[in-house]
Amino acid sequence: MSRPRRTAYAALAKHSAKLAGRPVSFYIALTVLALWLVTGPLFDYSDTWQLVINTGTTIVTFLMVFLIQNTQNRDTEALHIKLDELIRATEGAHNALLDLEELTQDELDVFRQRYMAIAQRAREGRSQGERDTGTPEP
Repeated sequence: MSRPRRTAYAALAKHSAKLAGRPVSFYIALTVLALWLVTGPLFDYSDTWQLVINTGTTIVTFLMVFLIQNTQNRDTEALHIKLDELIRATEGAHNALLDLEELTQDELDVFRQRYMAIAQRAREGRSQGERDTGTPEP
């Protein structure tokens, strides 16, 4: 099975997120900040001097939010797919739990209540010496 080609944006986002998370990136940012601080007296701490760092950091932050969000979205989607596959492949698992992220909050609350009840029964049984493993059905 061949892998589909990534879009240029996806490749840029993944590469940028990987680079931004490295220690060297932090040290580069720290160096830029130190250089900016050192140049303060040279520019009499002028409004322009302050504007340079404010504008630079705002632009970098603005762009990084989108790049990191893209990476986070892909990672979350991949995790959901992997969990869906584990549910699908596990005998006795409820296939209704597949693709839960697409349900409404009210539908999720119904599932949550069901599993909270199972957990409560297991805790009560455990306090009475029962095992809390297996696949209990309500």
